[in-house]
Amino acid sequence: MATVILTVGLAFIGYLATCLNGLRLTQRQARLTRVNLQLSEIYGPLFALMEANSRVYDTFSETYARPDGRDPFHHEMPPTEQELTRWRTWAGTVFIPNIRAMRDVVVTKADLLIEEEMPPVLLQLRAHVAGYEITAAQWAEGDHEEHLSLIPFPGRELREYTRDRFTRLKGEQTRLLGRRRGSSDRRHRGRGADLV
Repeated sequence: MATVILTVGLAFIGYLATCLNGLRLTQRQARLTRVNLQLSEIYGPLFALMEANSRVYDTFSETYARPDGRDPFHHEMPPTEQELTRWRTWAGTVFIPNIRAMRDVVVTKADLLIEEEMPPVLLQLRAHVAGYEITAAQWAEGDHEEHLSLIPFPGRELREYTRDRFTRLKGEQTRLLGRRRGSSDRRHRGRGADLV
């Protein structure tokens, strides 16, 4: 009789352990799915758009720097008409489409945010884009009185925000996949590195 009780007890403990392990694996898979969505649909695109925008702006600033090395918008002397014409070309071709894309990502994928409430930096981004919509509409009508958004771009804060969230989620993704950080990079580094 004791053997039967022991056998049934061990079988029950095994069953309970299997159930708990299955629950843990299901929760882990659900978290990995959410992290993957956050990376692919909001933080990855935001990070890529912000980095591209920053690099293009740096290129603009260096290409059209004044003799003292500063760009026309960070100078005591206001921009010339030629500088403003260049700016409208760059802004209309690159900067405004990029910030619109950032805004669209935030607006359409807000359910994937890490935070429970909309972060102030993303609200500032949205307001900045709205300000540029007004400026761009005035340009389209031939009015070039304004040349920037009426609401400042949260450049440094947005860059820090996107980099921090992207890096944090990539770390969590790596952990959930059961890999050590950097191990896959080391494995693949030797192959094809000279093709870049």
